[in-house]
Amino acid sequence: MSFEGWIIFALFWVVFVTTPGPNAVNCITNGMTLGFRRALVGVLAILTQATLFLILSAFGVTALIATSETAFAVAKYIGVGFLIYLGIRGWIMARTPPKVEARPARHVYLHALAIATINPKSVAGYLAAFSQFVQPDVPIWQQMGVIVPTALTITALSYTTFTALGAGIGRAALGAVFNVWFRRLMAFCFVIYGVLLGSAATPGRA
Repeated sequence: MSFEGWIIFALFWVVFVTTPGPNAVNCITNGMTLGFRRALVGVLAILTQATLFLILSAFGVTALIATSETAFAVAKYIGVGFLIYLGIRGWIMARTPPKVEARPARHVYLHALAIATINPKSVAGYLAAFSQFVQPDVPIWQQMGVIVPTALTITALSYTTFTALGAGIGRAALGAVFNVWFRRLMAFCFVIYGVLLGSAATPGRA
């Protein structure tokens, strides 16, 4: 990958991971309810998913999923249901004071990993990255040596920032009316993301 190509890829990835979505909402929510340090476990889960998807993309597995209507539909509607469930639950629990001790690190990690993994939108993003930036005449693993560190570094910085934002909001407004309505806004976003994913077409199809 040329330096110019790397710059374009890095800019694409910045937009990809900083555009607010379910992962960002979850990081903000974790930061609010758990505090910055404990919520970083969720960022680790997102990095796990990113590493997995990058490797799968290199092998062409995500391309196979996206070209199979049945596989994509199953993944999509599982993701839709999960996001809507999280949104409804978050709205109902918005008035319940958050408890830092209520969720062990393992739960936070698996919860964030589930949100990141079953979001079909991720498949489209990784496919876009590989279809646009991977050079077919250059060994794939040679290119991965540049793509993976770049993608993971940008991803870590982005979601750590979202987590810090949530932690700052939590410290400033914990227990206040604004806190309740902000948590409801985050919950509503999960529902909206679920509805949008449910109505989205399969990548590469009309």
